[in-house]
Amino acid sequence: MSLFKRLFTIGKAEANAVADKLEDPIKMTEQGIRDMKKDLEDSLKALAEVKALEIRSKNEITKETQIALDYEKKAVLLLQKAANGQIASDEADRLASQALQKKSASEEQVERISKEQLLFSQNVTKLEHTVKELKNNINSWENELKTLKARVKVASATKNLNKQISAIDSSNTISLLEKMKEKVAEEEALSEAYGTIANTGKSIDDEINDVLKDGTESKVSDSLAALKAKINTNKKDT
Repeated sequence: MSLFKRLFTIGKAEANAVADKLEDPIKMTEQGIRDMKKDLEDSLKALAEVKALEIRSKNEITKETQIALDYEKKAVLLLQKAANGQIASDEADRLASQALQKKSASEEQVERISKEQLLFSQNVTKLEHTVKELKNNINSWENELKTLKARVKVASATKNLNKQISAIDSSNTISLLEKMKEKVAEEEALSEAYGTIANTGKSIDDEINDVLKDGTESKVSDSLAALKAKINTNKKDT
């Protein structure tokens, strides 16, 4: 019972609390299961032995009961022979009395063995209950162990993930990203500044020519298209 109580306590306690006490719940549960399996093995052996005694006592009861009946029959036959004149009455009485004493002894044996057989039967019932309880406990704790192992894997994976996240934060990665953003913003601002300076360096004539240049090119393109259309028209007329 102390083993069951200890395992029950471990099963209900959180893994971290147990670890704080320098106890490994998985190893302890595995050891507990091994202990219960050893208890089950011993109980099965004891059950087999007690059942064998119960069976033997039943057989002895049957045997002694039959012996008592046989002696009773012999006593009756002896008295019948005396009544028929086949043997002397004194001899018949003596032998019949001996037979009845044998019968009485066998009946006493039956009574004694019956009491033993009752005790064996009660012990068999108790041992069968113990075996059943041990099997149920073993099955229950094996399932608990599977769950516990799964929880340990999840906890370990979560711990490693959190550790990695913590390591990333501690390496100032976020700070580096912020610095990179600032650097890009500086480059963008510098580029815009150079563009402004370039525009500032143009004369008013340059700006006018740039505007008119776009218009001139557009007109030249339109004239070229009109000329090509006229040439194509003349060819068709010819």
